[in-house]
Formats: sequence, C-alpha cells, structure tokens
Amino acid sequence: VQLQASGGGLVQAGGSLRLSCAASGGTFSDYAFGWFRQAPGKEREFVAAMRWNGARTTYADSVKGRFTISRDYAKNTLYLQMNSLSPEDTSVYYCTARIRWTTNYYSASEYSYWGQGTQVTVSS
Repeated sequence: VQLQASGGGLVQAGGSLRLSCAASGGTFSDYAFGWFRQAPGKEREFVAAMRWNGARTTYADSVKGRFTISRDYAKNTLYLQMNSLSPEDTSVYYCTARIRWTTNYYSASEYSYWGQGTQVTVSS
C-alpha cells in the first residue's frame, strides 16, 4: 500500500486548506485511514480517522468542529478539510492506513502504512 499526501502550504490564521492522500496498491473496503500531525520537538498526534466504508469517523478534541475527514471511493483518495486554522495547527501532516478499524485509532503505532507528510504552516 502506498500513500501520497499533498495539499499543504502557508495560510493565514482563520483560513482553510484541504489535504489529499492518494492511496494505491490495495483493496481498501476494510481499511481504516487517519491523519496525524507532528510539530517540531513534539510527538506525532492524532487528528482524525475514519473507516473507508464511512461507517465511523472520529476527531481529536482540538480539531473537532473545524476539520472534516472524508474519502472519494472512485479516486481512492482521503481528504482532510481544515477550516478556521490557527498557528497551533502548524505541523507536518501525515496520512496513514491499516487493515480494519481499531479502538486504538488515536495511537500512531496501530497504523501500518504512512504517507510522506505535507507541511502546513499557519501564520498569525
């Protein structure tokens, strides 16, 4: 399985960005996908996750109501729509995947496949 993340960039506080993650090399119907982020000097932290079939989505409290995770079946692409961005959201964002949903969806160690990361910088 290969994951290719894109869509990062520089945005002013209050602005929006949409990250994309193109997935290939697998049949994803029973997969769980997620987004994590990592700022310099900090641990990788959970942002959002979903089952590929759409039956479950979940978010970190820090992004709930501002970020939306979604996917496009036809394009095998995962998205993260980020609104009302603040400087605290500045990080490298990673898409990730694993076979089957896990109750430990918030733990990076649970995921088998990772994209290369895309930088999001929010200026004040």
